[in-house]
Amino acid sequence: MEKLTQQEEEAMQVIWETGGGFIKDFLEKLPEPKPPYTTLASTVKNLEKKSFVRSEKMGNSYRYLPLLKEEDYKKKFMKGFVGDYFKNSYKELVAFFAKEKQISAEELKEIINMIENKKSK
Repeated sequence: MEKLTQQEEEAMQVIWETGGGFIKDFLEKLPEPKPPYTTLASTVKNLEKKSFVRSEKMGNSYRYLPLLKEEDYKKKFMKGFVGDYFKNSYKELVAFFAKEKQISAEELKEIINMIENKKSK
């Protein structure tokens, strides 16, 4: 799976959120400052080339639908991120956030509970 640029990722977030639609629908959902219509259209076309979305012609326009589930992208992205920056260690990732005080003891307890509950299933 090809890595997305920040611009492509922002567009995909909106496409996942809406479940698909037209460029104008995506443009409405993007935060300010919004890109020009043509820039967003080019970004979505790139997403189509990368097989993240598919298009269907409807009249004079194209409707775009996600081909990849958000959850699948997150898994792949996080696997690469942890591999690239934390030596494939989720422990290193959590330790980083703990050292930077970006995660609370309560949140760590919740994570431990999630892990323990998953093991018992």
